[in-house]
Amino acid sequence: MTTATPAPTRYDGFDRMPIAGTWRAGRAGKTATDTDPYTGETLTEIPLANAEDLDEAYAKAKEAQRDWAARLPGERADVMRRAARIMEARKDEIVDWHIRESGAAAPAAEFEYSITLRDFHEASSYPYRVEGRILPADIEGKESRVYRRPVGVVAVISPWNVPMHLSNRSVAPALAVGNAVVLKPAGDTPVTGGLLLAKIYEEAGLPDGVLSVLIGAGRDIGDAIVEHPVPRVVSFTGSTPVGKGIAQKAGLKKLSLELGGNGPLVVLDDADLEYAVNAAAWGKFFHQGQVCMITNRIVVDASVHDEFVERFVAKVRGLKAGDPRDDDTIIGPIINSKQLEGIQQMLAEARSDGAEQVLGGDPTGPIGSVLPPHVLLGSNEVATARQEVFGPVATIIKARDEADALRIANDTEYGLSSAVFTEDVLRGVNFALQVEAGMTHVNDSPLNDENNTAFGGEKESGLGRFGGEWAIEEFTTDHWVSVQHTKRQFPF
Repeated sequence: MTTATPAPTRYDGFDRMPIAGTWRAGRAGKTATDTDPYTGETLTEIPLANAEDLDEAYAKAKEAQRDWAARLPGERADVMRRAARIMEARKDEIVDWHIRESGAAAPAAEFEYSITLRDFHEASSYPYRVEGRILPADIEGKESRVYRRPVGVVAVISPWNVPMHLSNRSVAPALAVGNAVVLKPAGDTPVTGGLLLAKIYEEAGLPDGVLSVLIGAGRDIGDAIVEHPVPRVVSFTGSTPVGKGIAQKAGLKKLSLELGGNGPLVVLDDADLEYAVNAAAWGKFFHQGQVCMITNRIVVDASVHDEFVERFVAKVRGLKAGDPRDDDTIIGPIINSKQLEGIQQMLAEARSDGAEQVLGGDPTGPIGSVLPPHVLLGSNEVATARQEVFGPVATIIKARDEADALRIANDTEYGLSSAVFTEDVLRGVNFALQVEAGMTHVNDSPLNDENNTAFGGEKESGLGRFGGEWAIEEFTTDHWVSVQHTKRQFPF
């Protein structure tokens, strides 16, 4: 008889944080309460970190990084592979934390689990993919080498919306190529954004001090984590205004920034409408619309506009909003009351701007945090089209023709993700190449993330790229070392 492998004991200790190799309370003298956004239930209370804790974390990271970088590539790869196996063994625990802490309904929680797992698989190959070069030289007897080396210490600041993946897509590659990391996750999701991830790395055998996680108020450590002299790269995912502030404070540090978006999904006159409707619903209302690459505007050719609206409203009306623990829930709670108030204010502004609301409703749930899906008809000038909503609100805009649709799609300061629907693939690719964005998907929603490709934006949507070879480049630097094999003749 075969005995089943027992499930691992659930992690605990989420009232402390790993600082410089020790799980302990922060020294700020203040405590943050981590709550369930659907029920309001307290999940944990965390004594916050201050600048003294940050100094200690950076000092230990700088020290520990040298030994970690000197490890054989296979040793660093093994940590990533073990972390992936731990993720698989603890899937139920991890998904449960996503549902309770970020309010993710089952599709969003499962998506985040799977893409974070793939972060580890992809990063396990990076230690073997860091390449140097030998270049020709015009000096007799000289060999010109360019070595690719880890930058040293990386600061990672991650958001609350897809917290584990948006931390780990920087943490995993940075560690894999030999850096140490100091991570500051968002205050709304300290466990899934940082502490849970740290437990996985610890269990996988990452040496003490190579990864520190600090939960702290922005006024205590927000500026300091960027301005500190130790980190050489700052990786940030969040809003454009905060990203611009980081750019001003970072000095000569290298920046990897994924900022706001205002993703257009364009439906041309020959699109398969049923397919486009399904893609638009998924690409708009996944995780309550709280995703940077989500569809924010749906731009539809005038010849199919009315039919698209009719089908889309019917589809969206059937999406269940409510308790994220229910298997059939699609739209769960908004992360916090401030965010909900901002969405409601934007809706009011859009209606004042002339938008017609064809679907909507008031917030529901135990603490009134579930906003049902909203659909508005308007121009590119209404508030919900001008701005990134970050909520379950779709604005449909009528375009005169293909040229007008392209103009509308590009009429924004953002340029993250986008999509176009057409039965003619060549037409779709030609359209995509004219969109001012870092990512455009033909016959798919803007909601796409692959760990091995170039994820990132243009214009006000950020700097740099995440994933694949681009991630390796973000977290390494070139060192030119020349070797003079023969004695050369100097001019004097």
